[in-house]
Formats: sequence, C-alpha cells, structure tokens
Amino acid sequence: MAAWVAIGMSAVSLLASPLVAQSAPANVGTLIVAHGGGPQWDAGVDSLARAVRTGGPVAVSLLMGPGAATHRFQDAVAQLVARGAKEIVVVPVFVSSHSGHFQQIRYLSGETDSLDTEMMHHLHMSGIARATERVPIRVTAALDNSPQLARVLSDHATKLGTDPAHQALFLIGHGPNDADDNARWMSNLRQVADSVGEWTGFRDVKVGLVRDDAPAEVGAEAVKGIRETIRLQHSATSKPVVVVPILVSSGSVSHTKIPGDLKDLPVVYDAVPLLPNPAMARWVEVRVREASKGLAMQSSRQSSLAEQR
Repeated sequence: MAAWVAIGMSAVSLLASPLVAQSAPANVGTLIVAHGGGPQWDAGVDSLARAVRTGGPVAVSLLMGPGAATHRFQDAVAQLVARGAKEIVVVPVFVSSHSGHFQQIRYLSGETDSLDTEMMHHLHMSGIARATERVPIRVTAALDNSPQLARVLSDHATKLGTDPAHQALFLIGHGPNDADDNARWMSNLRQVADSVGEWTGFRDVKVGLVRDDAPAEVGAEAVKGIRETIRLQHSATSKPVVVVPILVSSGSVSHTKIPGDLKDLPVVYDAVPLLPNPAMARWVEVRVREASKGLAMQSSRQSSLAEQR
C-alpha cells in the first residue's frame, strides 16, 4: 500500500508548539519502561530516552523480547541511583494504563504485592525483579488520553492525507485481552480521536483495536468490525481512508498484522510508530514533572510525621 507523504502546516504547527515541561529536580531519576521487541522495536525506546530532558538521569527497562534480560528493572534502578537519583519516576511507555504489563510495573515498583501468575512468569523468564535500592518510586499513567498522543497521531495523519476535509481517518491499535480493559482503552482513545479530528480537520475519525492477543474469535470479530467501519467511511467519502497505527514502536504488528487485516481495503497506510516523534519526549517530561511534585509532597509529609514522633 502506498504512503502519500505531504506534510501540511497544521502538523507543523502542532509539533512546533508542544506542551513544554519544566525540568524536574536533578536528583529525580526517570525510568522509562516499555514492552520490548526486536532490535528495531527496542531502538525506538532508546531513541526516546536520549531525547528526554528531565533534569536528572534517565534509564530504560524492557519487559519482553531479547532485550529484556539486558534491560532489567532492578538494574535500571541501580543505574539511576548510582547516577545520583534519590527518587525515581517510572514512566510506562504504553498506549494504555489498563493491561497486565502495566500491573507488572506497579508490582516491580512496590505499588502492589499481587500480580497475575502469567505476568509474574514473564518477569521470571527474563530475570526481572524488584530493586533492592530503597528509594521512593512513583509510577505515572501511560499515554491514555494525553494530548501528546493526539499530537503524534495528528502529525502522522496529516502526512498521509491529501484532502482531510473530504477524507476519513481510522486510528488502529493493538488492544488488550480483557473485555473490561478494552472498554477502558476505547474510552481514552475516543477522546484522543476527537482531538485528532479537531486538529487535522478530517471529515470523519474513527478508532478500533485488533485485539490479536485475545481469544481467536474475539480478535476475528474485532478485525471484522474495523473492516466494516473502513468500508463505510470510504463509501461516505469516495476517497481512500487514511489509516494510522497507535503503536509505540515498529514490529510485526505494524508491518505484518495490520497490513494483513487491511488487505484489499481502500486505504492509505504507513507503518510509522509513535516513537521517536519529539512530542513523545515532551510527554515523558510532563509525566516526570507532575510525578516529582507528588514525590516531594510525599517526602514532606513523611518528614513531618517523623518530627511529630
């Protein structure tokens, strides 16, 4: 499928004025945690870490794939502490906070002591465990309905669209196994789709999840619904539908799974992921700044309680 590349002024303006984050204190370390995949997938996360400017040290941890064993959570925490971090903000680079992998991060960070057996097994397989360093750790939300996610998707859509006012746009993502989690994903992504529609001017914007990790019949039904929606969008506009993936990095889902699901449909698709768009680095910085304020308040309360004792 051909990709039409013609960047418009709307996309330029969106990225020229991203939400700017002030630096967090220099003793606040940032731990970027991502799913992980092959070398190309992991390279996107490494690129993000290099672009982040929080005022303190930055490290990367991966939960899955070949790179997980060399990017373990406990090692990343130790690295940040060695570089001067007295507090750590963990930023999950996931599309949604509603997933088993997000719960893995909460477990590793000490926010919860319970974890699904399968998710725990995944950690053990890569030798991933909680850190032994005793520093305050705070986990932020994932991308969810953040404006930065909408900015990145708007940029990608504008590059592919030739006549947004008369074209439809479909945002396509991976999705979770669980039905309740799926509803939470969609609730956030519908808000993102609304923002993308306002910023880009596409005639119609829809969003859907392929859910290929769910039972086969669930995934098949999800893809069927997506295909029906795209056909309706094309019928209403008489123009190819622009399809933009909501995927963190490049891998088999963006290059094989989704193109297969879209086969023979009248679409314009490019497998460009969210990383390494500059707005993603700004998103991490915003999350760290907000979380570091919470850590400071927590530390102040603890000091006050200690004094009272």
